[in-house]
Amino acid sequence: MSHPIKHFLVITRHRHRVIVHCFRAGIGLQGLLHDLSKYSPAEFFAGAHYFQGRRSPNAAEREEKGYSSAWMHHKGRNRHHFEYWRDFSELEKTNVPIKMPLRFVMEMFCDRVAASKIYRGEKYDNNHPLQYFRSGPDRNEMHRETALLLESLFCMLANEGEDACFAYLRSLDPRGEYPKTLPYPITKS
Repeated sequence: MSHPIKHFLVITRHRHRVIVHCFRAGIGLQGLLHDLSKYSPAEFFAGAHYFQGRRSPNAAEREEKGYSSAWMHHKGRNRHHFEYWRDFSELEKTNVPIKMPLRFVMEMFCDRVAASKIYRGEKYDNNHPLQYFRSGPDRNEMHRETALLLESLFCMLANEGEDACFAYLRSLDPRGEYPKTLPYPITKS
């Protein structure tokens, strides 16, 4: 059963939360442009068809078809997804992860925190983005430096809270290089 209104409300709530987070992180324009492709027919209709409310409709589409056409469309147009940053290596003769520009790592952080808040609802706490990151394969599929920076930011969020984390992000030059040292020790908890 298709749920276009519910899907529209969820993606819009998520997008608005990302916008707020991006402004807090000092990358407001990226927030305003965040995930606009989700409103395109290629993504919206699949999202409405597979809507479930508490998890990504892409997972349901993937379970039924073996792939998600909406996700394939989305990741190829949105540079805050690490999957966008893969290219063929002549040396390794395969696709390899590429180090993401800092501004897109910052947006990815904002996106993942917002998604955790939307999907977890009242059960959300600042540990969830870190737990979710560690429970999946993402960090093994990202460029090592990108994964370490993102995990360090999630550790900062879990241990120091949003205000400290967003203050740290605002101190960075989004168009600059990664910080020379990780912003927060990566803890094993």
